[in-house]
Amino acid sequence: MSVTLLEQPDIAPRSTARPLIDRYGRQITYLRVSVTDRCDFRCVYCMSEHMTFLPKKDVLSFEEIDQIVTAFVSRGVKKVRLTGGEPLVRRDIMELVEKIGGHIGHGLEEVTLTTNGSQLRPHAEGLARAGVKRLNVSLDTLDEKRFAEITRRGRIADVLDGLDAADEAGLKIKINMVAMRGVNEDEIEPMLHWAHGRGFGLTLIEGMPLGEVGIDRVDSYLPLREMRERLKARYTLEPTDHRTGGPARYDYVAETGGLIGFITPMSHNFCESCNRVRLTATGQLYMCLGQDDMVDLRGAIRGGGSVALDAALDRAMLLKPKGHDFVLDRAHTTPALGRHMSVTGG
Repeated sequence: MSVTLLEQPDIAPRSTARPLIDRYGRQITYLRVSVTDRCDFRCVYCMSEHMTFLPKKDVLSFEEIDQIVTAFVSRGVKKVRLTGGEPLVRRDIMELVEKIGGHIGHGLEEVTLTTNGSQLRPHAEGLARAGVKRLNVSLDTLDEKRFAEITRRGRIADVLDGLDAADEAGLKIKINMVAMRGVNEDEIEPMLHWAHGRGFGLTLIEGMPLGEVGIDRVDSYLPLREMRERLKARYTLEPTDHRTGGPARYDYVAETGGLIGFITPMSHNFCESCNRVRLTATGQLYMCLGQDDMVDLRGAIRGGGSVALDAALDRAMLLKPKGHDFVLDRAHTTPALGRHMSVTGG
């Protein structure tokens, strides 16, 4: 059940310089912002084929997003990642990127973007000019036919062209690949060589039980602990202390000279060091991807402005759970949460 704490008595803000620290002593320094739930793909592990998207009138304006980001930066957030859906399909998205990029050097250290790459060609140079230095690009296969099957409507040529444009613009690129048994596990090694050969990083991600989608999650679930052992049998994996602010743990691959990351929400809970919260396109702040509790920041800013927003951030810290409780087996085939990944922000 979702919990909205704005109905509770207000907690008076004490100082805009106070860091955001939850009940478990974890400081929140990373905000993920979904600018839209819409996407030009319908990836089988992320969305159903026939999605109903949010009415545009319910989506936060750029001014509201910037107001929320400003509040977070004043409370110690150092990194903002723009996500979707596909963030680059939102009309006039560069206006928002430039607004948020303006915070760099004024408390904010980094603005990054997660994208499917299809719209990178027209936006890459603008992203770089706005202060974005790094991109995560979702790419689960290099095979044209398989790409069309996974995305249901995407063209891999558009993504590869977008990657070229981002590379030409000087953006640092990391490929995100959802590892799926029986779907693309045979491509993990080729993807490793291709990505490292281009100077890109590669991060493997376990599928998560969010929303009804077009794939059997139990059959396709590939524990990355198992995948890492397979890779270790063929490559020299050297653990590193490299971090990018998110949950990935990285190894250096001696044979390819690049980094491979592992994001393991199912097989290895990484919640003890969680420094992240997620803002939906409609202004709901989720403190955990795997829980339904949220705080309505849109209601706060529209009803009480910056004072109410600051108080809502305090309440959010009381709600942030110790960890998520994803379970995926034949006894738990119903998604843990009804909302799709695109709603919360991928």
